[in-house]
Amino acid sequence: MKTLTELQNFIPGNGTVTWIGVRPARREPVVSVRSTRALIGLGLEGDRRTSGKHSPDADRLVTLIQEEHLPAIASLLMLDDLDPALLRRNIVVKGINLLALKNQQFKIGDAILEGTGPCPPCSRMEEVLGAGGYNAMRGHGGITAKVIQEGEIDCGDDVGLMKAGFGNLSD
Repeated sequence: MKTLTELQNFIPGNGTVTWIGVRPARREPVVSVRSTRALIGLGLEGDRRTSGKHSPDADRLVTLIQEEHLPAIASLLMLDDLDPALLRRNIVVKGINLLALKNQQFKIGDAILEGTGPCPPCSRMEEVLGAGGYNAMRGHGGITAKVIQEGEIDCGDDVGLMKAGFGNLSD
């Protein structure tokens, strides 16, 4: 029988980046991009945190959300679909449970990130999603991460746990 630690350190497969977004300035709309560069201590190139005009929290520089949660959020808001740019997260990933990456190092493209915690919604969700937006996002906000190793991140890149090797497909 596997221990809890062994279970927590095993993810059956890789995820995939399906969308990337950056915010050029505070309260500005998120801009969808096909690729970006993760920068140590700054976050994603093109995001407002890399401008140097803001004192970043190094543990919360990159935000990720699961694509599988987008339909749930849309459903709670009685919408047919949901533009990920409205959620103000940097990277949308499908096929991997992002909460399993908390306190773990993972690779996306050439970059290595470390999951630092949950990314709860902020009051802006009421502005951008309408009444109930905040509560629709609760439990679906994704995670925050810091950059451990700089590198390029592109739509279509694999997302995999570093512990026990990238991909973590062997038992």
